[in-house]
Amino acid sequence: MLEFDGVRLHWLGHDGYKLTVEGKTVIYIDPYQISDSHHNKNDADIILLSHNHFDHLSMDDLRHLIGNNTTIVAAKECMEQLKNVRAAETKGVAPGDKLTVQGIPIEAVAAYNTNKHFHPKADGKVGFIITLNKMRIYHTGDTDDIPEMSAIEPDIALVPVSGTYVMTAEEAAKAVNEKIKPKKLAIPMHYGSIVGTKKDAVKFKQLVTACPVEILDKE
Repeated sequence: MLEFDGVRLHWLGHDGYKLTVEGKTVIYIDPYQISDSHHNKNDADIILLSHNHFDHLSMDDLRHLIGNNTTIVAAKECMEQLKNVRAAETKGVAPGDKLTVQGIPIEAVAAYNTNKHFHPKADGKVGFIITLNKMRIYHTGDTDDIPEMSAIEPDIALVPVSGTYVMTAEEAAKAVNEKIKPKKLAIPMHYGSIVGTKKDAVKFKQLVTACPVEILDKE
């Protein structure tokens, strides 16, 4: 766990995160194969789902997190799979959408591949910008180095580094240094589960010059 300006960031493995603010708001992003310590919590205020692949929209994991007051915000391609989920509210979003959920500003931004076919731009898969304690936290989703990153201006960026389906460590570092340029911090993700290892995270940290990098332990 990393606490930064009153926001706690927990890496759940792969692309999954839990963000909490002062023990009040609980936000999950792309939970997949979460550890037993998170089972049967049903404590989510907000769940964000970047796209419909099984390692991002995992019904097995969602059932442990959804509570009576949970709002799910998901890429529109996820909505069919979520139609029977018993959340308080489910919202479909596309790149460019902005909304406020339970007082939290959330933006959906583009996430797509440029040199591989797993995440076509036409699908409308997304990344998210969540504003907590006046900090813009950018979860890129599954993406390559794309032009839209230059306009995001985040404080903290959560960036995939494994290659194969997303950016390699080298590509991710280049995107951070030249386009994303987080004001405070970058955190590597998308390794240690389906593809990629901690070596990718370490390589990313070595190559990033635009900001500090923190490698989180899976919780």
